[in-house]
Amino acid sequence: MEYKISNRLRIGAFVLIVLGLLGVGYGFMDANSVNEDNITEFLANEDHHGDAHAEEAHGDVALHVEDNHDEEAHGTSHAEESHGMSHEEHVLHQIHNRPWSALYIAAFFFFMIALGVLAFYAVQYVSQAGWSPVLFRVMEGITYYVLPGGIIVLLIAFFADSHLFVWLTDGMTTEGSENYDALVAGKSGWLNKPGFFIRGFIFLAGWSLYRYFSRKFSLAQDNANDNRNFKKNFRISAGFLVFFMYTESMMSWDWIMSVDPHWFSTLFGWYLLAGMLVCGITVIAMIAIYLKSKGLLEHVNDSHIHDLAKFMFGFSVFWTYLWFSQFMLIWYSNIPEEVTYFITRIEDYNLPFFGMIAMNFIFPLLLLMNSDFKRVNWFVIMAGVVILCGHYVDIFNMIMPATVGDRWFIGIPEIGSILLFGGIFLLVVFTALSKHPLLAKRSPFIEESKHFHY
Repeated sequence: MEYKISNRLRIGAFVLIVLGLLGVGYGFMDANSVNEDNITEFLANEDHHGDAHAEEAHGDVALHVEDNHDEEAHGTSHAEESHGMSHEEHVLHQIHNRPWSALYIAAFFFFMIALGVLAFYAVQYVSQAGWSPVLFRVMEGITYYVLPGGIIVLLIAFFADSHLFVWLTDGMTTEGSENYDALVAGKSGWLNKPGFFIRGFIFLAGWSLYRYFSRKFSLAQDNANDNRNFKKNFRISAGFLVFFMYTESMMSWDWIMSVDPHWFSTLFGWYLLAGMLVCGITVIAMIAIYLKSKGLLEHVNDSHIHDLAKFMFGFSVFWTYLWFSQFMLIWYSNIPEEVTYFITRIEDYNLPFFGMIAMNFIFPLLLLMNSDFKRVNWFVIMAGVVILCGHYVDIFNMIMPATVGDRWFIGIPEIGSILLFGGIFLLVVFTALSKHPLLAKRSPFIEESKHFHY
C-alpha cells in the first residue's frame, strides 16, 4: 500500500508557491514604494481619504499607556516613540515591517504544525498507544517539514532583523545611545543575536535528530524479526519529550514572545504548545481523510477519525483554558507592564482578537462536541479549516501588534505568504509520504490498531 504523489497535486503545490512568491514580492515592493521622501505625502493622502482612524487609535493607545506610566512595556511602537522617532518615521517603520511580519507569521504557522505533530508522534510511542500505529506514516510524513520549516523561520528572522525584533535595533543596549532601552539592556544576556541563533540551531538540531532516528527505527521495524527497533524508538521518544518540553518553551520566548521584549508571560510556552498540538492533530486528520478517500489507508476507520477529532476538541478546550488563564490574571491584576499587551490588541485588533477566540473555541465546541459528528469526514474537515484559520489569526495577533501597530490588514502580503508556505508544506509532506509504504506493518500494536473500534 504505497502512495505516489500525483502530478496534479505537485502542479497545484507549485502553483501555490508561484502565486505566493508573487504576493510576497508585491508586498515588499508596495511597502518599499513608501520612503522618507514621500511619507509625508502618503500620510496626507491617507488623511484626505478618511483613513486617519489608525493614527487616532495609535494616539489613544499611547495616551492610555502614558496615563498608566507604561513607558517600559508598550513594545515596539512605544519604544520607537520614546527614542525620539517622529510620527512619520514611526509610520514608515511600521509599513516596512509588514511584509516581513506576514512572511514570518506564515512560515512559523506551518512550521509549528509539523513540530506539533512530532510531539504528538513521540507521545504515541511513549504511551504505547494501540489505536494510532496505522497513522504513523502520515505523522512521519508531516514531520519531514520540521527541518526545512525551521530553517526558513530562522532565515527570515536573520534577514528581517529589527523589522521583527526591536531588541536588534542598533544602540538598544548601548548606554548613552538615543536608542538605549534599559529593560532590553537588562535582558541582553539572553536577547542577543548570537545567542538567539545558537539556541535556534540547537533546538532545530535536537528536534530533527529525533525525527531522523525515529523514522529510521520505524522503517527498520517493518523488516525486523523482533521488536528491538520499537524499543529503541520508545527510549528515544521518552528522551525527546523531556528535551522538547524545555526547548519548546525557550523557542516560544525567542521566536514569538521576544517581539514584545518588555512583556512576558510564564504561561506562554504552554499556550503556544496547545496551539501547536491542535493544529498538528487537525492536519493529521485532514491528510488521513484525504488519503482514505483515494483508496489508501484501508485500515483507517471512523473510530480513528473519531479519536483524532476528539483530540482536536480536547486541545481546543485546553488552548482556551490557557488563553483565559493568561488573559484573566493579567487583566484582573491590571499591572501596567503586563496589561498593555492586551490593551493594544483589544483596541487595535478587536476583530481578529475576539474572532480568534470564536474560531478556536466556540466553533470546535459546537462542531465537535457531538460524538457522532466526530465520525463524519466532511464535518471534521470543516471544523479543521476553522481551527487552522483561527490559529493562524492567533499567531497574527502575537506578531503584528508589536511590529506594525494599528496599520494591520490581511491583504496580498499575508495571503501570498500563506500560499507560499502552504505550497512548500504540501510539496514536502506529500513527497515524504510517497517514499515508503503507508502502513507500519511490523509495529507491535499494528493488529490492535487495524481492528480498533470505539
